[in-house]
Amino acid sequence: MIKNFIKDRLLIAKVRNRFNPSVQISQRQLFHHYREVAKTSALPPLSETGFRVFSQFEEDGKLLFIFSVIGMNNKTFVEIGSDDGVNSNSANLYFNFGWHGLFIDANKKSIRRGQRFFAKYPHPWYYKPRFICSKVTRENVNDLIGSAGFEGEIGLLSIDIDGNDYWIWDVINVVDPLVVIIETHNEFGMENIVVPYDPDYTFPGKHPVYHGASPVAMTRLAEKKGYRLAGANALGFNFIFIKNGLVEEEIPAVSVESALMHPSAKEAIKKFEPIRDWDYVEG
Repeated sequence: MIKNFIKDRLLIAKVRNRFNPSVQISQRQLFHHYREVAKTSALPPLSETGFRVFSQFEEDGKLLFIFSVIGMNNKTFVEIGSDDGVNSNSANLYFNFGWHGLFIDANKKSIRRGQRFFAKYPHPWYYKPRFICSKVTRENVNDLIGSAGFEGEIGLLSIDIDGNDYWIWDVINVVDPLVVIIETHNEFGMENIVVPYDPDYTFPGKHPVYHGASPVAMTRLAEKKGYRLAGANALGFNFIFIKNGLVEEEIPAVSVESALMHPSAKEAIKKFEPIRDWDYVEG
Protein backbone atom coordinates (compact mmCIF):
# COMPACT_ATOMS: atom_id res chain seq x y z
CA MET A 1 0.00 0.00 0.00
CA ILE A 2 2.79 2.43 0.89
CA LYS A 3 4.63 1.72 -2.38
CA ASN A 4 1.45 2.29 -4.36
CA PHE A 5 0.81 5.55 -2.50
CA ILE A 6 4.33 6.80 -3.24
CA LYS A 7 4.07 5.87 -6.91
CA ASP A 8 0.71 7.60 -7.18
CA ARG A 9 2.07 10.78 -5.58
CA LEU A 10 5.07 10.81 -7.89
CA LEU A 11 2.85 10.27 -10.89
CA ILE A 12 0.49 13.04 -9.81
CA ALA A 13 3.39 15.45 -9.36
CA LYS A 14 4.78 14.54 -12.76
CA VAL A 15 1.55 15.14 -14.65
CA ARG A 16 0.04 18.02 -12.67
CA ASN A 17 1.01 20.64 -15.23
CA ARG A 18 -0.51 18.57 -18.02
CA PHE A 19 -3.97 19.36 -16.63
CA ASN A 20 -3.47 23.11 -16.64
CA PRO A 21 -6.32 24.62 -18.72
CA SER A 22 -3.75 26.48 -20.80
CA VAL A 23 -2.52 23.14 -22.19
CA GLN A 24 -5.95 22.26 -23.53
CA ILE A 25 -6.61 25.79 -24.78
CA SER A 26 -3.33 26.01 -26.69
CA GLN A 27 -3.85 22.59 -28.27
CA ARG A 28 -7.35 23.46 -29.40
CA GLN A 29 -6.03 26.67 -30.89
CA LEU A 30 -3.42 24.63 -32.74
CA PHE A 31 -6.08 22.16 -33.88
CA HIS A 32 -8.15 24.96 -35.46
CA HIS A 33 -5.05 26.59 -36.91
CA TYR A 34 -4.07 23.40 -38.73
CA ARG A 35 -7.60 22.99 -40.05
CA GLU A 36 -7.58 26.50 -41.48
CA VAL A 37 -4.09 26.17 -42.95
CA ALA A 38 -5.06 22.86 -44.57
CA LYS A 39 -7.49 24.78 -46.79
CA THR A 40 -4.56 26.64 -48.35
CA SER A 41 -2.28 23.60 -48.82
CA ALA A 42 0.40 25.34 -46.77
CA LEU A 43 0.71 22.80 -43.99
CA PRO A 44 4.07 22.17 -42.34
CA PRO A 45 5.65 18.75 -42.80
CA LEU A 46 4.71 16.20 -40.17
CA SER A 47 8.33 16.10 -39.00
CA GLU A 48 8.01 19.69 -37.69
CA THR A 49 4.82 19.25 -35.65
CA GLY A 50 5.92 17.10 -32.71
CA PHE A 51 5.57 17.88 -29.03
CA ARG A 52 5.07 15.89 -25.86
CA VAL A 53 2.34 16.17 -23.25
CA PHE A 54 1.66 12.53 -22.33
CA SER A 55 3.48 10.56 -25.01
CA GLN A 56 6.91 9.03 -24.49
CA PHE A 57 8.47 11.29 -27.09
CA GLU A 58 6.91 13.89 -29.43
CA GLU A 59 4.14 11.68 -30.78
CA ASP A 60 1.37 13.80 -29.18
CA GLY A 61 2.07 16.73 -31.47
CA LYS A 62 2.29 14.62 -34.60
CA LEU A 63 -0.94 12.79 -33.87
CA LEU A 64 -2.69 16.09 -33.14
CA PHE A 65 -1.49 17.41 -36.50
CA ILE A 66 -2.73 14.32 -38.35
CA PHE A 67 -6.14 14.30 -36.69
CA SER A 68 -6.50 18.04 -37.20
CA VAL A 69 -6.21 17.45 -40.93
CA ILE A 70 -8.19 14.20 -41.04
CA GLY A 71 -10.77 15.43 -38.57
CA MET A 72 -11.83 13.91 -35.27
CA ASN A 73 -15.09 12.35 -36.34
CA ASN A 74 -14.07 9.02 -34.80
CA LYS A 75 -12.59 9.60 -31.34
CA THR A 76 -11.82 6.00 -30.50
CA PHE A 77 -8.45 4.39 -29.78
CA VAL A 78 -7.03 0.95 -29.04
CA GLU A 79 -3.56 0.88 -27.48
CA ILE A 80 -1.76 -2.46 -27.17
CA GLY A 81 1.28 -2.42 -24.88
CA SER A 82 -0.01 0.64 -23.07
CA ASP A 83 1.68 0.14 -19.69
CA ASP A 84 -0.52 2.28 -17.40
CA GLY A 85 -1.94 4.34 -20.26
CA VAL A 86 -0.63 7.61 -18.83
CA ASN A 87 2.58 8.07 -20.80
CA SER A 88 0.90 6.73 -23.90
CA ASN A 89 0.06 7.75 -27.44
CA SER A 90 -3.64 8.04 -26.60
CA ALA A 91 -3.79 9.87 -23.25
CA ASN A 92 -3.45 13.34 -24.75
CA LEU A 93 -6.33 12.67 -27.14
CA TYR A 94 -8.38 11.36 -24.21
CA PHE A 95 -7.77 14.20 -21.79
CA ASN A 96 -7.65 17.14 -24.18
CA PHE A 97 -9.97 16.11 -27.01
CA GLY A 98 -12.52 13.80 -25.46
CA TRP A 99 -11.45 10.50 -27.01
CA HIS A 100 -12.22 7.16 -25.39
CA GLY A 101 -10.81 3.70 -25.90
CA LEU A 102 -9.03 0.61 -24.72
CA PHE A 103 -5.67 0.06 -23.02
CA ILE A 104 -4.18 -3.46 -23.08
CA ASP A 105 -1.05 -4.51 -21.21
CA ALA A 106 0.29 -7.70 -19.64
CA ASN A 107 1.64 -6.02 -16.50
CA LYS A 108 -0.91 -6.23 -13.67
CA LYS A 109 0.75 -3.48 -11.66
CA SER A 110 0.71 -1.12 -14.63
CA ILE A 111 -2.97 -1.82 -15.30
CA ARG A 112 -3.91 -1.18 -11.67
CA ARG A 113 -1.86 2.02 -11.64
CA GLY A 114 -3.61 3.21 -14.79
CA GLN A 115 -7.05 2.41 -13.44
CA ARG A 116 -6.31 4.41 -10.29
CA PHE A 117 -4.99 7.34 -12.30
CA PHE A 118 -7.86 7.57 -14.77
CA ALA A 119 -10.34 7.18 -11.90
CA LYS A 120 -8.66 10.07 -10.09
CA TYR A 121 -8.65 12.32 -13.17
CA PRO A 122 -11.84 11.51 -15.06
CA HIS A 123 -13.67 13.84 -17.39
CA PRO A 124 -17.24 14.05 -16.11
CA TRP A 125 -18.66 14.01 -19.65
CA TYR A 126 -16.25 11.46 -21.18
CA TYR A 127 -16.21 7.69 -21.03
CA LYS A 128 -13.50 6.25 -18.86
CA PRO A 129 -11.05 4.14 -20.86
CA ARG A 130 -11.31 0.38 -20.66
CA PHE A 131 -8.36 -1.63 -19.31
CA ILE A 132 -7.50 -5.25 -20.09
CA CYS A 133 -4.62 -7.10 -18.45
CA SER A 134 -3.46 -9.82 -20.82
CA LYS A 135 -0.51 -11.03 -22.84
CA VAL A 136 -1.38 -10.32 -26.48
CA THR A 137 -0.86 -12.97 -29.15
CA ARG A 138 -1.96 -13.50 -32.74
CA GLU A 139 -4.41 -16.03 -31.41
CA ASN A 140 -6.22 -13.78 -28.91
CA VAL A 141 -5.83 -10.17 -30.04
CA ASN A 142 -9.08 -9.90 -32.00
CA ASP A 143 -11.05 -11.55 -29.21
CA LEU A 144 -9.53 -9.23 -26.60
CA ILE A 145 -10.44 -6.11 -28.57
CA GLY A 146 -13.86 -7.34 -29.62
CA SER A 147 -14.83 -8.56 -26.16
CA ALA A 148 -14.18 -5.05 -24.84
CA GLY A 149 -16.75 -3.68 -27.26
CA PHE A 150 -14.49 -2.25 -29.95
CA GLU A 151 -15.02 -3.13 -33.59
CA GLY A 152 -15.19 -1.51 -37.01
CA GLU A 153 -13.64 1.86 -37.72
CA ILE A 154 -11.57 3.50 -34.98
CA GLY A 155 -9.42 6.61 -35.03
CA LEU A 156 -6.13 5.27 -33.70
CA LEU A 157 -4.42 1.93 -33.19
CA SER A 158 -1.16 2.02 -31.21
CA ILE A 159 1.05 -1.07 -30.81
CA ASP A 160 4.21 -1.22 -28.70
CA ILE A 161 4.84 -4.61 -27.11
CA ASP A 162 8.61 -5.01 -27.59
CA GLY A 163 8.30 -8.23 -29.52
CA ASN A 164 5.58 -9.47 -31.83
CA ASP A 165 4.29 -6.04 -32.92
CA TYR A 166 4.45 -6.92 -36.63
CA TRP A 167 2.68 -10.25 -36.19
CA ILE A 168 -0.05 -8.74 -34.04
CA TRP A 169 -0.90 -5.96 -36.48
CA ASP A 170 -0.82 -8.49 -39.31
CA VAL A 171 -3.84 -10.37 -37.93
CA ILE A 172 -5.92 -7.53 -36.47
CA ASN A 173 -9.20 -7.33 -38.35
CA VAL A 174 -11.81 -6.63 -35.68
CA VAL A 175 -11.01 -2.91 -35.87
CA ASP A 176 -10.24 -0.74 -38.88
CA PRO A 177 -8.03 2.18 -37.75
CA LEU A 178 -7.59 5.43 -39.65
CA VAL A 179 -4.11 5.88 -38.18
CA VAL A 180 -1.65 3.32 -36.85
CA ILE A 181 1.41 4.10 -34.77
CA ILE A 182 3.65 1.09 -34.18
CA GLU A 183 7.15 0.38 -32.94
CA THR A 184 9.70 -0.78 -35.48
CA HIS A 185 13.24 -1.94 -34.92
CA ASN A 186 15.56 0.63 -36.49
CA GLU A 187 18.54 -1.46 -35.35
CA PHE A 188 17.78 -3.55 -38.46
CA GLY A 189 18.45 -0.55 -40.71
CA MET A 190 17.15 -0.89 -44.27
CA GLU A 191 16.94 -4.70 -44.17
CA ASN A 192 13.56 -6.24 -44.97
CA ILE A 193 13.42 -8.63 -42.03
CA VAL A 194 11.14 -9.78 -39.22
CA VAL A 195 12.02 -11.93 -36.24
CA PRO A 196 9.88 -15.12 -36.48
CA TYR A 197 6.70 -15.19 -34.44
CA ASP A 198 6.97 -16.59 -30.93
CA PRO A 199 3.74 -16.51 -28.89
CA ASP A 200 5.73 -17.07 -25.69
CA TYR A 201 8.23 -14.26 -26.29
CA THR A 202 8.99 -11.96 -23.36
CA PHE A 203 11.50 -9.14 -23.61
CA PRO A 204 14.54 -9.32 -23.65
CA GLY A 205 14.46 -12.92 -24.88
CA LYS A 206 17.69 -14.43 -26.23
CA HIS A 207 19.05 -10.97 -27.08
CA PRO A 208 17.55 -7.52 -26.37
CA VAL A 209 17.69 -6.56 -30.06
CA TYR A 210 16.38 -9.86 -31.45
CA HIS A 211 12.67 -9.09 -31.71
CA GLY A 212 10.27 -7.10 -33.84
CA ALA A 213 10.44 -5.98 -37.44
CA SER A 214 12.60 -3.62 -39.45
CA PRO A 215 11.16 -0.28 -40.65
CA VAL A 216 11.16 -1.62 -44.22
CA ALA A 217 9.26 -4.78 -43.27
CA MET A 218 6.72 -2.85 -41.20
CA THR A 219 6.13 -0.40 -44.03
CA ARG A 220 5.58 -3.28 -46.46
CA LEU A 221 3.03 -4.76 -44.08
CA ALA A 222 1.32 -1.36 -43.85
CA GLU A 223 1.14 -1.14 -47.64
CA LYS A 224 -0.42 -4.61 -47.83
CA LYS A 225 -3.04 -3.51 -45.31
CA GLY A 226 -3.79 -0.29 -47.19
CA TYR A 227 -1.70 2.31 -45.37
CA ARG A 228 1.11 4.70 -46.26
CA LEU A 229 4.04 5.88 -44.15
CA ALA A 230 3.41 9.46 -42.99
CA GLY A 231 6.45 9.76 -40.73
CA ALA A 232 7.87 8.71 -37.40
CA ASN A 233 9.02 10.10 -34.11
CA ALA A 234 12.32 11.96 -34.35
CA LEU A 235 14.32 8.98 -33.12
CA GLY A 236 12.95 6.88 -35.95
CA PHE A 237 11.35 3.86 -34.33
CA ASN A 238 7.68 4.74 -33.75
CA PHE A 239 6.32 4.74 -37.31
CA ILE A 240 3.03 6.47 -38.14
CA PHE A 241 0.82 5.16 -40.95
CA ILE A 242 -2.33 6.72 -42.42
CA LYS A 243 -5.03 4.83 -44.27
CA ASN A 244 -4.82 5.31 -48.02
CA GLY A 245 -7.42 7.67 -49.44
CA LEU A 246 -7.25 10.05 -46.48
CA VAL A 247 -5.62 13.50 -46.90
CA GLU A 248 -3.01 12.14 -49.30
CA GLU A 249 -2.19 15.57 -50.73
CA GLU A 250 -2.06 17.28 -47.34
CA ILE A 251 0.04 14.54 -45.68
CA PRO A 252 1.88 12.66 -48.43
CA ALA A 253 3.75 9.39 -48.09
CA VAL A 254 7.41 9.62 -47.09
CA SER A 255 10.29 7.21 -47.59
CA VAL A 256 11.58 4.89 -44.91
CA GLU A 257 15.01 6.50 -45.30
CA SER A 258 13.60 9.93 -44.38
CA ALA A 259 12.36 8.55 -41.05
CA LEU A 260 15.81 7.21 -40.10
CA MET A 261 17.86 10.40 -40.28
CA HIS A 262 18.44 10.93 -36.55
CA PRO A 263 22.01 10.14 -35.43
CA SER A 264 20.69 7.69 -32.84
CA ALA A 265 19.01 5.65 -35.59
CA LYS A 266 22.30 5.35 -37.41
CA GLU A 267 24.10 4.40 -34.21
CA ALA A 268 21.46 1.78 -33.44
CA ILE A 269 22.40 -0.24 -36.52
CA LYS A 270 25.66 -1.21 -34.81
CA LYS A 271 23.63 -3.28 -32.33
CA PHE A 272 22.46 -5.48 -35.20
CA GLU A 273 25.90 -6.84 -36.06
CA PRO A 274 26.11 -9.54 -33.32
CA ILE A 275 22.79 -11.06 -34.45
CA ARG A 276 22.97 -10.43 -38.19
CA ASP A 277 23.19 -14.16 -39.00
CA TRP A 278 20.31 -15.25 -36.78
CA ASP A 279 17.00 -16.49 -38.22
CA TYR A 280 14.69 -13.95 -39.89
CA VAL A 281 11.85 -13.94 -42.37
CA GLU A 282 11.11 -11.36 -45.06
CA GLY A 283 8.44 -8.78 -44.48
